[in-house]
Amino acid sequence: MMDRERLEQQLSQLPLLQYVFFDTTELTFSPRVRYICETECPMYNKTWACPPAVGSVEDCQARVLGYPQGLLIVSAAEVPDVADMEATLATRAGHEALTRQVRDWMAEQGLEVYALSTEACAHCERCTWPEAPCRHPDRMFPCVESQGILVTALAERYGIDFIPGGGVVAWYSLLLYRDR
Repeated sequence: MMDRERLEQQLSQLPLLQYVFFDTTELTFSPRVRYICETECPMYNKTWACPPAVGSVEDCQARVLGYPQGLLIVSAAEVPDVADMEATLATRAGHEALTRQVRDWMAEQGLEVYALSTEACAHCERCTWPEAPCRHPDRMFPCVESQGILVTALAERYGIDFIPGGGVVAWYSLLLYRDR
């Protein structure tokens, strides 16, 4: 059973813009989100964290809804030019470290956690997909969008600014959880 007060005390020590607890039934799934992965993302069909390796949107929805509760965390990073995708993506590692830290705190409380984040996974120089199993399934977080989740809908529901603007990029993670 999660000690929410303890976790919120821990969260308050992190450089998070915002966080919110939610029920996973509040999530919006859309095949259109997956279509963007297929047509615009260069990582499509190249890593275990992305489609088609993560399964169909329906498979992902069933997996996600198997975790009744979730925690959305948002961090931000300054970048000289948000249009410079390489520079923007270089700021992602800090958010991934925060996601890992929060996931570990939740697991220490006896929760089973399924973390979704910003990654197309960058842990290995070359992913084993599709020839062999993932080398680091404990470190790899599937991308939120790979699940077909429209994270903007959740952010809007809770009054979270999706795009801070200027030279700031916002990073989002969903930590879905259930008692072990």
